[in-house]
Amino acid sequence: MKFFKGADRLKGLLDKLRTPRSEDRSNNLDESVKPAAVSEVPGATALERMKNRIILHKWMVIKSVSALGLMAAVVVSGHELVEANMNDYYQVYANGDLIGIVSDPSKVEEYKQKKREQLSKNEADLRMVVTEPKLELTPERVFSHNGDDQAVLDKLGGYFSSYPVGVQLVVDGKPMGIVKDEAAAKTVLDQIKNNAIASMQTKKMSGRVSILSASPAAGTPVQTELQKADFVQKVDLQEVKIEPKQLVNPEDLRKKLETGDVQPTKYTVEKGDCVSCIAKKLDIPKQVIYQNNPTISDDMIKVGQQLDLTVLKPTLAVRTVEKVVENQEIAYETEVKQDDNMRLGESEVLSPGKNGLKKMTYQLTKVNGLLEAETVLSEEIVQQPVKAVVKKGTKVIKGEGTGKFAWPVQSASISSTFGTRWGAFHKGVDLTGNRNIMASDNGKVVFAGEKSGYGNCIIIDHMNGYRTLYGHLNQINTSVGKIVEKGEKIGYMGSTGDSTGVHLHFEVQKNETPENPLKYLNQ
Repeated sequence: MKFFKGADRLKGLLDKLRTPRSEDRSNNLDESVKPAAVSEVPGATALERMKNRIILHKWMVIKSVSALGLMAAVVVSGHELVEANMNDYYQVYANGDLIGIVSDPSKVEEYKQKKREQLSKNEADLRMVVTEPKLELTPERVFSHNGDDQAVLDKLGGYFSSYPVGVQLVVDGKPMGIVKDEAAAKTVLDQIKNNAIASMQTKKMSGRVSILSASPAAGTPVQTELQKADFVQKVDLQEVKIEPKQLVNPEDLRKKLETGDVQPTKYTVEKGDCVSCIAKKLDIPKQVIYQNNPTISDDMIKVGQQLDLTVLKPTLAVRTVEKVVENQEIAYETEVKQDDNMRLGESEVLSPGKNGLKKMTYQLTKVNGLLEAETVLSEEIVQQPVKAVVKKGTKVIKGEGTGKFAWPVQSASISSTFGTRWGAFHKGVDLTGNRNIMASDNGKVVFAGEKSGYGNCIIIDHMNGYRTLYGHLNQINTSVGKIVEKGEKIGYMGSTGDSTGVHLHFEVQKNETPENPLKYLNQ
């Protein structure tokens, strides 16, 4: 700069003053001093010569100090001028690229915020992801810079961009559809869960409760507690970059997940059809037929009747676990006193009996409202039964039952109980355990062979108003007309007929009407 060039010239002048030549010295002295300073008068004393030299050097010092003062004044004035025109600026780098200089970093921050807001807006109400550059601001002092902040900010805008995103719902790794955000996806999932729970409540009201309400001993209503509700499949929500046309309607997505896009299936009943026959012919569960066609009563269908046999295959299934507490009657025992004076077949009640009451607790696991597993958790006696005492004639009919039933399976476990469990009325209990099947009481075998729905089946008449039925046997070890005793082996457990696994279907019938076997069997 010009100021610093002037300073260099002054420095050079000062150097010259510090080393003057002899002829320059004499020419620069004042005329009044010059003769005295240079004359070397013959005969002058040494003191006079020294005085002349001192005078000469005095003027040289005065001129040097004056020059230095002038130079210092110029330097100070130039420095103040430079400082007055120096300003703080900031170099702006975007992703490593220098795009210019701005006077105030707050302007960059304000621009960033404004740009975010601008790029975040979308006419389709989609969430926008804003991509920002990596910014660096480096401070710097610049002399008299006239920058254009707006031009730098406009250039910076080219480094910002945005794109729309949605939430993709993935089931077991398979993409099912995209909705606009996570809230919409969770709403779809919550609706599916709520629908499954509502279906479970409806089936409960139309099934178990109606059975209990028909029982005079069921003084306490069923208590149901939903313990858990989750999805069978793995569900993930993934944020993805989208085009607006990729979005699906949440309601359509819910229906797709619940039904699996299955189309309705209709069937017209033909001559010779029965519920189990149709289920076997079309390879569908009987439960589907009962559930889809609630007008079916006592397995009665008519030729020409149209049935809904749609088997839903939901993409997303809801598993619920509930605890059910209900009361069940305990049948009273009958003590028989023989009387030789009474004729055969005559009887007299000496002391009436009274049924007891027990509280049963079950755990039911369902998938989309359909029962998948049932476990008896506990059994608590609420009221003990009162034994009846009956006087009968002495002549005992061979094969007559005692009125007290024994478990037909040793170490029995209950896999399904009495009542509406699979969309239809379940007339007995399903038992697993030791596979040898025993007569539950004394009686006469009145049926031993294959029976529709039951497979290999045995029916024993206990000749006291009770009958017991044993279904799904693999092997029958008795025959019609044979008198059997309580505990006698009559067959071997299997999975014949409409059975989904090896177990015994056991029924107790009183006057040909099915009753809950657990009313007569205690653990």
